[in-house]
Amino acid sequence: MLEHYFTCPYCWENISMLLDNSIPNQKYIEDCEVCCNPIQISLRFINSELQHFQADSIGQ
Repeated sequence: MLEHYFTCPYCWENISMLLDNSIPNQKYIEDCEVCCNPIQISLRFINSELQHFQADSIGQ
């Protein structure tokens, strides 16, 4: 597991998330721990190293 910090696309707070580096490509939705809005997370690991991370708001 890797702890990764990023900015929420809704409330602009700096939040952290634990990422599972045993799964190379991931895309899922998780709620912000501050404002509770849904964030679409997409990430990619290569050889257990984070190569890409993106956190987007979901148009509602």
